Amino acid sequence: MTWLDPGLFLRGVAWRDTDGLPVRADPGDLDRLPWDVTERAEVPVGVRLEFVSFGAGAVELHYRAVAGTVPHAFGLWEGGRRLAEVLAEPAAESVVRIELPPLQGPFTVYPPETQSPRFLGIRTVGGRIEPAGPRPRWLVHGDSITEGWWSTRPAHAWPATAGRLLGLDTVNLGYAGAARGELATALQLATLPADAVTLAFGTNCWGRTPFTAPLLRETVRAFLALVRQGHPHTPLLVLSPVLRPEAEHAPNALGATLAGLREALEDVVREEMSAGDARLALLPGHGLLGPEHLADGLHPNDAGHAALADAVATALDKLLRHPPA
Repeated sequence: MTWLDPGLFLRGVAWRDTDGLPVRADPGDLDRLPWDVTERAEVPVGVRLEFVSFGAGAVELHYRAVAGTVPHAFGLWEGGRRLAEVLAEPAAESVVRIELPPLQGPFTVYPPETQSPRFLGIRTVGGRIEPAGPRPRWLVHGDSITEGWWSTRPAHAWPATAGRLLGLDTVNLGYAGAARGELATALQLATLPADAVTLAFGTNCWGRTPFTAPLLRETVRAFLALVRQGHPHTPLLVLSPVLRPEAEHAPNALGATLAGLREALEDVVREEMSAGDARLALLPGHGLLGPEHLADGLHPNDAGHAALADAVATALDKLLRHPPA
């Protein structure tokens, strides 16, 4: 069979660089972003392939990726069901074959995103495939928790799971170590088409780059205002920081606790809601996870990601289903 253009099948894409590769920050607007955001934006987190099958027995993916010692894992999903996982040798360039069941799909293939795969072609063994139809587009901005750290597979990260639950095209704009309310990021979010937006940041404002509660309040207020310039009526859900035991009542370098920062963020969202933003909703993060959900005291394990996904999907579904009168 002829190799097909894999770009037609990619989902979860925010921007593409000059070579056509998916990137997670605007390649024409990188000079305003901190280096850690631009670094993480090069990793294609959340980018996947989606297709429907018409009698195909398998698909073959020609790709390049970071070579090493860890096998490249490709997960095959249909809706909320994982059908198979294929482990490929960690070569710099390879072809992986994924057997398909006698179903139409749509199927989703989650690639080994941390190895930064670049797809060169896709073809079928028997039958044919077509790109899956479009889904409502959901932008999710956050930090390493949003990026999916400590989930055992890309498909288990909470944005991926919540997106499957709601039938959304999840665009993961989580930046590990960052997501401190960078206003350049808010401006970039405002330019992207979206049917829903979720913001989930704040924990990195406690430690790595310390904020005071008043500073976070005004940062969140400005961030929301800039996002709303591009999405004045788009459903927008804000998830405040989840449990981080070491930080809850410990002062950072400026004397702020995570509990105090969380309260400041939530206060701003409630104020904006009371001021008339009927498409804005708050999901308080404290209480969604317990210590048993944390893999390292900060990042959720798979059970924690699943719990977050359920909570976010429930809150976002309510926001999507009940527009303002």
